[in-house]
Amino acid sequence: MNESSTGLNENLVGMLCYVGLVFTGLFFFLTEKKSKYVRFHGLQSTLFFVAWVIVWMAFGSIFSFLPVVADWLLRLVKVAGLVGWVLLIVKSYKGEYFLLPVVGRIAMENSEFKTPESQDKQA
Repeated sequence: MNESSTGLNENLVGMLCYVGLVFTGLFFFLTEKKSKYVRFHGLQSTLFFVAWVIVWMAFGSIFSFLPVVADWLLRLVKVAGLVGWVLLIVKSYKGEYFLLPVVGRIAMENSEFKTPESQDKQA
């Protein structure tokens, strides 16, 4: 297993990117110099939480005139976000590559991280 520039295992730092919500993700994305894996998870974490908050606020605003519908949609967004959060924590700790549909691609491009699958396609 590789180490990050913090001296900790990459998988542990990848997990820590998600544990502290947007704060640790942004911190590790900006400070990590050695591991593209950690930078990827830092940016994916940051983008995931920002997107989660935007969707939550948008549903709250758009459906505010239908309080019952808004309440159920907001609960669904909360549960989906929580499940996604736990999944990302577990996958990153295990060293598994898990790209979220939109933010994962953005994070991969901006962290210069390549999954084994994307490296095979380029070869």
